[in-house]
Amino acid sequence: MITVEEAEKIIQAELRDYGVEIMPFELTLGRVLAENIKADRDLPPFNRVTMDGIAVNYAAIESGQCSFHIKAVQAAGDFPVEVTDTDHCIEIMTGAALPASLDTIIRYEDLEIRGDLASLVVNNNTIKKGQNIHLKGRDKKKNDIVATTGQLITPTIISLVASVGETELRVKKLPRVVIISSGDELVEVKQTPLIYQIRKSNNYTIKAVLQQHNIEAAMVHIPDDADITQKTIQQCLQNYDVLLLSGGVSMGKFDYIPKALEELQVTQLFHKVKQRPGKPFWFGKHDNGAVVFAFPGNPVATFMCLHRYFLTWLRSTLDFKIKPTAYAVLDSDVTFHPELKYFLQVDLNLNAEGRLMATPIEGNGSGDFANLANTDAFMELPLEKSKFKKGEAYPIWSFKQLI
Repeated sequence: MITVEEAEKIIQAELRDYGVEIMPFELTLGRVLAENIKADRDLPPFNRVTMDGIAVNYAAIESGQCSFHIKAVQAAGDFPVEVTDTDHCIEIMTGAALPASLDTIIRYEDLEIRGDLASLVVNNNTIKKGQNIHLKGRDKKKNDIVATTGQLITPTIISLVASVGETELRVKKLPRVVIISSGDELVEVKQTPLIYQIRKSNNYTIKAVLQQHNIEAAMVHIPDDADITQKTIQQCLQNYDVLLLSGGVSMGKFDYIPKALEELQVTQLFHKVKQRPGKPFWFGKHDNGAVVFAFPGNPVATFMCLHRYFLTWLRSTLDFKIKPTAYAVLDSDVTFHPELKYFLQVDLNLNAEGRLMATPIEGNGSGDFANLANTDAFMELPLEKSKFKKGEAYPIWSFKQLI
């Protein structure tokens, strides 16, 4: 067996470049940007009013003037109305372009307006030159980079690229993925299982996780038959970039997958990792570039390996700018004796001091998939220790949104 760190190093050495594709910007949410986006003009493109009120020349305020004649009303999108007399003002709305002859906005809350006369109801000293104005180019200058390659496209990025006139975006292509389940004990979800059967669930779990990352994976099931196993995997190797297998990689008589992979010249890079759950995890590659993640069939083991290994590989492959590993603090003691790295199921909560606290969730082993519904993350506990104390911090692999 190899360590988790060794397994991660081997997997990260098998990154792939699937190229880029061009998509309408409004369809790219959740994808990874493959180009730098530049501002096509200053942001904001003009001195932008940020409060409803009146626009005045501050020199009049300095001279002690308290009342102004309203020359015109200017809405957002209107051509700026210029004022030459210091005792005149423009009634102006949020978002409007400030006339060049004016330099200060006084909000309605500080005014009394009767007819075309606006009078201050606050002391002149409270008015500051340039207040309530978002200056032209304050955010970005023309040709400044506003979004960089490797960024995850979020709603705010969508807003940003729309504001600079980008109608299409270059994004990293996603790999073609197939999910392969195996075993005669598995039946379709709509069927009523016999007493010795179970419904397929791992493949749907994997598919749902991949959908969160914009991958629509195909699904294939293999019965416990050596010939069918080999033929099915051969077809998948020819048509997909990534094979995600669930089950059939242990030491049982009907675990035909490792042998089939070997006969199909898929190079085994490792088989078995010093971890719980997921010890029988198998990883390899084919000469055509396809990579194979063969996870143990136990649901919790599949789920953990998918998040700990495949998703980290995917993010690296897509050149996604990955944030540093997150940590949480144990809020109770934990003991684990086997010399394996333990991926502890935890419930996460922020305490009043802003610390992310991890409460261990006691389950019934790697087959207890029902327990995952009450779990937020896996906490990665080092194999060098057996006792883990309350207050100690360890890495976490979160699979739920915390807030």
